[in-house]
Amino acid sequence: MRSGDDGIDELVSRAACGDPGAMGELFARFRDRLRTMVGLRLDRRLRGRVDPSDILQEAYLDASKRIGAYVRAAPMPFFLWLRFLTAQRLLDAHRHHLGAKMRAANQEVSVYRAPMPGAASESLAAQVLGQLTAPDAAAIRGELQRQLQEALEEMDALDREVLTLRHFEELNNKETALVLGISKTAASNRYIRALGRLREILEAMGLGGD
Repeated sequence: MRSGDDGIDELVSRAACGDPGAMGELFARFRDRLRTMVGLRLDRRLRGRVDPSDILQEAYLDASKRIGAYVRAAPMPFFLWLRFLTAQRLLDAHRHHLGAKMRAANQEVSVYRAPMPGAASESLAAQVLGQLTAPDAAAIRGELQRQLQEALEEMDALDREVLTLRHFEELNNKETALVLGISKTAASNRYIRALGRLREILEAMGLGGD
């Protein structure tokens, strides 16, 4: 089927036969990863207005309704399908609240040839600094985040997206290639290039490159 591990295939089959417990268990297994994806891509203007839990709940309802069609068509691995549904709900929220204010050129990236919000450089900068700086460095973190955010925005948009998918969403190379509609070789090469650029940025800021 799609995943072949941890009993996912069996749960998918049960969910497709109408077992609500199976659908609930499936979604619970991936909830944290989906929440991370939403957090990275939620426009800062919507924080406080859009609850990520609501996005996830809508995606869960979509999955519950469409699980039968998913099993018949098997369009993609199960987690990527859940991620796709969640991304579409997130995009709906952006369009509903921001409308024409969305920066279409750099706010949407391909996911199975459908648009989805790109990762916010502000969120990426916060994630990187959270891994590299100690809690008592909060006083200087604001300026570091601003500098890092500006540097990330200067990266190639697809390289930044590959970095987000591999490093922060923890997709493997095959999943990344599927999400972006590029070859595995291209995804791997872009990830290596993006990591190299990130190390250069961090070294220039005196934060080290590891």
